[in-house]
Order: sequence, then structure tokens, then C-alpha cells
Amino acid sequence: MPLKRSWVESANSPDTDFPLNNLPCGSFRAADGEAHCGIAIGEMILDITALEAEGLLSLDAEEEVFFFGDWTEFMALGPAAWAAFRETVTEMLAEGAPDAEGLAAYLVPQADAKMLMPFAVSEYTDFYASKNHATNVGTMFRGAENALPPNWLSIPIGYNGRASSVVVSGTDVRRPWGQLKAPDAELPVFAPCKRFDLELEMGAIVGQDSEGPVTVGEADEMIFGYVLLNDWSARDIQAWEYQPLGPFQAKATATTISPWIVPKAALEPFRTTTPERERELLPYLREPGPMLYDIQLEVGLAPEGKPETVIARTNYREMYYSSAQQLAHHTTSGCPMSVGDLLGSGTISGADKGARGALLELAWGGKEPVTLDSGETRSFLEDGDTLTLRGAAVGDGYRIGFGECTGKVLPALDDPYGGRG
Repeated sequence: MPLKRSWVESANSPDTDFPLNNLPCGSFRAADGEAHCGIAIGEMILDITALEAEGLLSLDAEEEVFFFGDWTEFMALGPAAWAAFRETVTEMLAEGAPDAEGLAAYLVPQADAKMLMPFAVSEYTDFYASKNHATNVGTMFRGAENALPPNWLSIPIGYNGRASSVVVSGTDVRRPWGQLKAPDAELPVFAPCKRFDLELEMGAIVGQDSEGPVTVGEADEMIFGYVLLNDWSARDIQAWEYQPLGPFQAKATATTISPWIVPKAALEPFRTTTPERERELLPYLREPGPMLYDIQLEVGLAPEGKPETVIARTNYREMYYSSAQQLAHHTTSGCPMSVGDLLGSGTISGADKGARGALLELAWGGKEPVTLDSGETRSFLEDGDTLTLRGAAVGDGYRIGFGECTGKVLPALDDPYGGRG
């Protein structure tokens, strides 16, 4: 599919994340101080809330859908409404649109916008679905012969995380305290995390409710769109707590998402298949067609006051299980899914060392520190480090991008209980 041209000239640049082919959904603080829904187009944001309020954009709904300034109510309208809205906005922004001059008054420069959470996170589930990542981590802790758990090739492994800890890009993340136990210590201590890490992931946003099990095909139809996702992880807290029930406080500090939801429709030209199965999947997990996407990804790390180093480059197509498979599996017990549920893909790692999506892998548990362009090294994150995830599907003269997913590490609190402990 070639580039679709827009009367918003910056949307026609081959370097923009936001051509007319994309039309991602976000929320921003408008001039009136309220949250507004917007569509990214080139360097600008089309103010959807304002257009609806002025009667210039109408959906077949009883009340205003964008009044509260996020996309939750719109997602609940379903796939037919998503498609009709996308067609309408494409026509409004296309080169030669008859009302372009009037619509220009509803454009806001992205550079001036404070981005907000684009939807209300209902619940959050994170998975462990990259074979390279799972093999690397398993090799470090159990040896190469036992790297993958016995169930890994049969089931998308996941855990239920904290929806309340999901934050939008640009939100600072404070180093957590927790129980840490050194390998040679008899008992744990309560102290700030020393092995704080990032995880490069994609997040799938569920746009439709469900009751009872759904197929992989039905699950794919339920997904509204995708975001970049950084699943911040306290590795030393995780090492002490995760047996026998898995991650808990190690993953509860924060989960950062990109401010723009790229609609699934924008990614259709980039669908690709999951890898050949090493063990036949049970019928309910088999895919009716390609369910992954060819999305190039990278991680940048910038120490306080110093330039960024890109420490990893990989691709979403490396996943062993797709988001549709993860969602279908999530429903097998009858677990209802809700509009606004967020599914983290799990760390995305390729086969090469430079394609590993977490410092735990890149520095091999601290044994092989990563050297930055500044000359510093990192085994895990240090205070003041800024992490930036980027991603884009690259088409014929255009990119379908997500914007940056950024967070800065703040020092741990001096006393997390303020003398109350």
C-alpha cells in the first residue's frame, strides 16, 4: 500500500510516524484545560472532541462519545464504528478535502501538547511469549538444558498485573523498595531495588467485552489497537518473590505505554505469521491467518545529561505467540474480558545479542555490562537514566509509528514509610 497524501503537509514526510495511513488515537490537555481526544497527523493533532462538540463529526450514538477525553467509550461501539470513523477521518484529512481550510482551525501542534492516558485501563495482563527471551532467561537461571519450562511450547504464559500502575509516556518512574535476598544471605532485607530493568514490549488493547471462551479469530476482532509498552521490572525483588506464584511487587512499580494507540486497521498491510511450531498447539490456539506484525523496534538509554545510546533493535515478528492467541487463551476459563483490558506481549527479543529486549539479557545477568556511547556501562538501570522505546512498521514511502514511549528513573525514596514503619 502506498502513502496516502494529506493536506496536512507534515503528514506526507517519509520520516513522520503519523501519515494519513496511520491515524493513531491519543488524548491530550487542550487549551481549555480539559482532556480531549485527538488523532495524530504529521506534526499536528486533530482535536476530535472539539469537532464532535461543534457538530462537525457525528457518530451513531445517543450521546457525545469523546466528551470525557479518552477513547474508552468509542472502543465500546465496536468494529463497525471503528471502521466508519476511520473512513470519515481519512476523508477529512485527505489531500483535496473540500473543508480543509475550516478543519485547520482544529489542529493543535504536537510539540505544544501535554499527552494523557489515551484510555481507561480496565485490567492488565502481561505475558512471557518470546522464545528467545524465555530461552535466554531460562539459560541464565536453570541452564541451557532446562531453559524453557515444560509448558512453554504449549501455552501462552502470563500473570495478572496492576492496571493502577500503567502510566503514559513521559511519566517519571521511581526506583522501588522491596525485599531483597543476596545469594549468600540467610534472610532478606528491605531496601531499594539494585537491579532495576526495562522490558521492551507491545501492548494490545481490547476494545470489546466478552463472556466465555473466544476463538483466536474472534480475539483478533476484539483488539482495537496497539501501543509500545515498557514493563519496568525489579529483578532482585522478583528473584526472591516469584517462587512459587510468580511476579508480584517486582512488576507493580509502573508500566509505561506510548501515548498513541495505533489502530489495528493501520497495521493490516504488515501482518505476518508466527513461527513454525516446535510442538503442535491445541486446536483452540491455532490461528486462522497471520496474527503478528512486522514492526521494527528499538530501545534508547540516555544517562542524566548525556546523549542516548540505542542498546537494542528487534522486531515484533519475533514473538512465538500473538496477542490474539494470548487473548483467546485468557478467555478459556470463562474469564470475561472488558473494554480497556491491556495485554503486554512479554519482552521481545531476537536471536542476536543486540536484539535482546531487556538489560537482564543484554548484560547477561550483570556479567557482561553494556557499554554506552558516553563510555559508561550498564548492567541494570541507574538513577537519572531515561529509557525510550520506539517502533514503526515501514511501508512504501511511509511509516506507521507509535511515537516515543519514555520514562526517567528517579531515585528511591529515602524512607518509603515516612517514619510510619
